[in-house]
Amino acid sequence: MDSATSERRELTATADNGLKIVVVGGFGVGKTTLVRSVSEIRPLNTEETMTQAGKGIDETGGLAGLGAKTSTTVAFDFGRITLDARNVLYLFGAPGQERFWFLWDRLFAGTLGAVVLVDTRRLSDSWYAIDRLEHHGTPFIVARNDFGGPAYTPEQVREALDLDPGVPLVDCDARSRQSSKDVLITLVEHLKTLYVAQLNAPQEYAQ
Repeated sequence: MDSATSERRELTATADNGLKIVVVGGFGVGKTTLVRSVSEIRPLNTEETMTQAGKGIDETGGLAGLGAKTSTTVAFDFGRITLDARNVLYLFGAPGQERFWFLWDRLFAGTLGAVVLVDTRRLSDSWYAIDRLEHHGTPFIVARNDFGGPAYTPEQVREALDLDPGVPLVDCDARSRQSSKDVLITLVEHLKTLYVAQLNAPQEYAQ
């Protein structure tokens, strides 16, 4: 059993501030893996076995073949990280297939921020996630999961995804607990920067 998920921690009675983070991205980019690697509890997931019935519906182009991915998330993944005695981070991994995108808007409700996980072999799969986050006004960062794909420069990835210069872009290995933690730290720091900038922004036409 993975040591990252075998250790269980009870939620303290003093924890009263739940912070919600969503991990989104295309099909098979590693969202379930990231939530599983970083969660302090055994993650709740809604994975189901992929069958031939999904062939032609669940796009596997760019993956190592249908046989390399035997299960898929059909609702969401859920994990938890205790930040301190009063603050808890709740992680929700969204399903990547287009037929489950209708769930995303509900998952975004009450979200503090998001991680867009991308596979550089299939960058176009991330466009919808970025579009919906921008539509909701949800702050996000982009994390390139390491699949050993083309060695695109950060500038090339930014251009392909049409990222705003202020959106952080980081590399990660979703299988690594430390790497996944670094991604979440980057998101929290980005949210803090945006919050401070908002506090310091002049109020227009104050009456």
